[in-house]
Amino acid sequence: MSETTLSGYAIYPRSVVEQVGTTYRIGRGPEGRVLLLTGDVGGFEGYQLGDVFIGPLSVANAALLRRRLPWLHPQPLGLKRSLGSGDRLGLATPGHLRAVRQANSSGLPAVAPIPAQQSMRENARTGRSAQQVMDDAMWGIFQEGWREPWGADADHLKATDDVELCVAAGYTFYTVDPGDHVDNEGHTASLQRLRELAAALPWQALDDTLEGLKGRYLGRSFQADGLALEFDETSLLRAAAKYGGAVAHTARMFRHLAAAMGSRPFELEVSVDETETPTSPLEHFYVASELRRLEVEWVSLAPRYPGAFEKGVDYIGDLEVLDRELAHHAAIARTLGPYKLSIHSGSDKFSVYPLFTRHAGELVHLKTAGTSYLEALRAIAGADPALFRQILALGLERYGSDRATYHVSAEASRVPRPDELADDELAGVLDTFDGREVLHVTFGSALDEYGQRLMRALDSHEEEYYAALETHFLRHLAAFK
Repeated sequence: MSETTLSGYAIYPRSVVEQVGTTYRIGRGPEGRVLLLTGDVGGFEGYQLGDVFIGPLSVANAALLRRRLPWLHPQPLGLKRSLGSGDRLGLATPGHLRAVRQANSSGLPAVAPIPAQQSMRENARTGRSAQQVMDDAMWGIFQEGWREPWGADADHLKATDDVELCVAAGYTFYTVDPGDHVDNEGHTASLQRLRELAAALPWQALDDTLEGLKGRYLGRSFQADGLALEFDETSLLRAAAKYGGAVAHTARMFRHLAAAMGSRPFELEVSVDETETPTSPLEHFYVASELRRLEVEWVSLAPRYPGAFEKGVDYIGDLEVLDRELAHHAAIARTLGPYKLSIHSGSDKFSVYPLFTRHAGELVHLKTAGTSYLEALRAIAGADPALFRQILALGLERYGSDRATYHVSAEASRVPRPDELADDELAGVLDTFDGREVLHVTFGSALDEYGQRLMRALDSHEEEYYAALETHFLRHLAAFK
């Protein structure tokens, strides 16, 4: 019979681990969640209470626990279908893992979780560090008794200065975002202008010349799993003008990362999705071919797909066009890798998941973030309606300014005002397009104003939050079947 309480603390049953004469578990008491130990407690922070050692969920205790229990270290996941579940509040990992465990045991497509995933931009808005994101995910892993491989994504790294913080924190998956080096002018420029843009590329960093580039691609036909690809001068120079700088930056970031990681294994994702113009199959082929030539190794690539992948809502665009493009992108990924196609801003894109499964099979990485915050608000709507009303009112007030850094199309005028809704109608705001986007993009303002109240409410209603997350993410995973 498993223990349920210890020294007045309620035990999370999946967290109990007995190893080499020491028992480890997480319990909940008046001060919230704590680490409870019996046996060898040397080095842990905390205090002795009778036969039990009680310690905080601190950075130091997380580091020592990882040394004791090796499955609490993230690791590379290879080409397994994977789910990046960004957690802006640091509380969502148990709910994410419950969804993955349920999906993997019920015949749905198996998926490997990446529960530690935040960009430097998100960390700046939430006031968290790369280490905090890692440790919050690890405590969730421990609490849920997850023993399978899991990953940690240092998301959307734009500069080498950000790499060391994530390396020190133990990340294993690094998403390089060279979007600032993509030249969107190249998308529509004339041939003469393309020649000028191509001539100005960082050829030394590319270890190449314009003549060498033309010699490799012009007058040749390339096969990608049945897809025939041919460049003329315009399409080649358009690809190079748009993405040549991004290729050079990605190679620079990869080499810096490889040096920083030393002998430790890691995986790279290349992200060009946060750009103004779609990535054509020819441009994808160019990027992948040039990265291979520069000996960059990667496991996942996120092109800019046609249509709109806005935050927290379903795909906006022509599904038939996306279907055709995905077939080509998947063929290139299989031929020049294989590597996974990544879906960024991927939460709630239920209409596109079957298309990715059809064309890419298991070679898919789904990246989500803000949808877990929205499910937190769903739990709050039931647990603390007054707080939800305040967050909604603030979102409506701040949306006009907070939307500036997002590609969103919601209109605040289409969202009901808090005083127009009964308590049992509040959660319904999260089932509307405009309500989801307004609440999504104003999360930074909400956390600044109500973050402590929100965290306390979720902490005291954690099972409701976990249940909302499990239901929501099972819906995501089921769509890949």
